[in-house]
Amino acid sequence: MSQPPLPQFGHAPILVLITAMLMMQPLSTDLYLASLPSLGNEFMAPVATVQLTLSLFVMGFGSAQLIVGPLSDRFGRRPILLAGLTIYLLASAACGLSTSIQLLITARFVQALGCCSAVMIARAIVRDAYAPEHSARVIARASTWISVAPILGPILGSFMQVHFGWRAAFVVLGLFSALVLIACIVQLPETNEHKNPQATNVHGLIENYRLVLGSREFWIHVLPAALSYGSIFMFISGSSFVLIRILGVPVAWFGVCFGLAVSGYMTGTLVCRRLLMTISGKQALRIGTTCSLAGGIYFLLATLLGWWHWSMVVLAMFITMVAHGINFPVTQAGAVAPFPKQAGTAAGLMGAIMMAFAFIVGSIVGGTHNGTLYPMAILSCVISILSFSSVRLLSPKIANP
Repeated sequence: MSQPPLPQFGHAPILVLITAMLMMQPLSTDLYLASLPSLGNEFMAPVATVQLTLSLFVMGFGSAQLIVGPLSDRFGRRPILLAGLTIYLLASAACGLSTSIQLLITARFVQALGCCSAVMIARAIVRDAYAPEHSARVIARASTWISVAPILGPILGSFMQVHFGWRAAFVVLGLFSALVLIACIVQLPETNEHKNPQATNVHGLIENYRLVLGSREFWIHVLPAALSYGSIFMFISGSSFVLIRILGVPVAWFGVCFGLAVSGYMTGTLVCRRLLMTISGKQALRIGTTCSLAGGIYFLLATLLGWWHWSMVVLAMFITMVAHGINFPVTQAGAVAPFPKQAGTAAGLMGAIMMAFAFIVGSIVGGTHNGTLYPMAILSCVISILSFSSVRLLSPKIANP
């Protein structure tokens, strides 16, 4: 059942707007994945350099949240969001017009600054506009719709790469951001009813960071969230090189393979919604990290046994995506729920930590690429073990479901 927002926000399509804002992140990374190998050919750049169009996007996305969060706590969600969407729109145009890999990397970094405003503020709006006990189910419901983006995005991206080239992806991203911007101008009310004038002062920032980072409840959710996101970012950043260059999947079919794998995320969110009807979020998180462990071990064993086929990689991705679909709604809601007056700061810190880990993972993927499946398989297994262990070490008293 859909959870209604608080009465003062009942007139606005809050869930629809939240979904559209959260959808910008997967679209920004997944829509041009099929173009990554061709970017290397066009700009005569090695894999590690092309990988920076993803890795620096993640770094910009993460670092900006440390600023966007406190700004939205002080000035409100709406003005910061509208400014961020405008930046994203302009940066998308710059990406499409880039004439060198260096310009594209720079424009992607700026694009990330705008994207993080949408995603981070969407998370904070969930805390503003819904009762805390409903937050995880609201995010899970939004995530089910969001999963359409990474399923259809690479398929559309593959089609555009074959017929129009890599620049078409950024035209679509610009158009989508323009639609979201217009919708927010017309429909989104200000949801921050606890503006904190001290939120951007040095003392206020330090106090809010101390409060959030000193919370055990925050880390119980943020560490598994960062590890879970890192596990899927590994596939996001490396799948096109693995499937197209190593396993010989045609560019036109890459999007279909990626879409099949990412349908696991939709499956996971649906499972999460069912689980949260009967068990606690922390119990659901144990189930999700167990699924992640299974995916990581399977990928490594299959690679060691020589099962080098696109279907094996897609299945490993699918299992990992199912796990993320369970883990992410729970961790997003749980990390922000204890902080009604610091929701923006908590969401920003969570996002920064997640993106820092994703940047590390993306850099490892690019730096260890050697034309085999071994680096990715080993990394996948290591991350899944860390994810599984983090939940059990931080929450030892939670009974197994």
